[in-house]
Amino acid sequence: MKKNTVINLKGEKVNDITLNETVWGITPNDSVLYDAITLARNSQRQGTADTKTRGEVSGGGKKPWRQKGTGHARQGSTRAPQWYHGGVVFGPHPRTYNKKMNKKERVLALKSALSYKKLDNELIVVDNLNLETPKTKEMLRVLDSIKAPKKVLIVVDELTDNLILASRNIPKVELLQVDEINVLDVVAADCLVITENAVKAIEEVLA
Repeated sequence: MKKNTVINLKGEKVNDITLNETVWGITPNDSVLYDAITLARNSQRQGTADTKTRGEVSGGGKKPWRQKGTGHARQGSTRAPQWYHGGVVFGPHPRTYNKKMNKKERVLALKSALSYKKLDNELIVVDNLNLETPKTKEMLRVLDSIKAPKKVLIVVDELTDNLILASRNIPKVELLQVDEINVLDVVAADCLVITENAVKAIEEVLA
């Protein structure tokens, strides 16, 4: 079993927590992790880009000149792609970028992302994140005390008003409740700061 130090908001060691190796200590599956990241990013795409084909643009009903004898190349419509205001060839049209992924692959991808955080020493476990005030400077003081980098993902077992208000104006700080944790946010962060109770909640679901 893997162990990790649990610290308080002052950065002082409180105790050690034993991490479940089936969640935090697996050999990461890069292929499944890549697919999960692609799926998450694709789901954020709107897919609303659209261009008009020659059949959708207005005008062009009349043949611009007779077929032969003008010295020009033959033309059937002024809305062909080579004409000004003509249709667009092979342009984008509304589509969905969604991909499918089964439940086992989703779980494996999240386990792989969490295992990478432990493997790369980018995991900070705190006993709690109960702030006394909703001030941004208090949150900054906490992040400095626990030596968290600039781009950090904070995962807690329960969101409080003080925590939400204190962290919302800090750039590159993402705050999630434990049931909202996802592969994309975990991978994107330079460090995962998580409460002890949140670790246990994750292990109950994934182990």
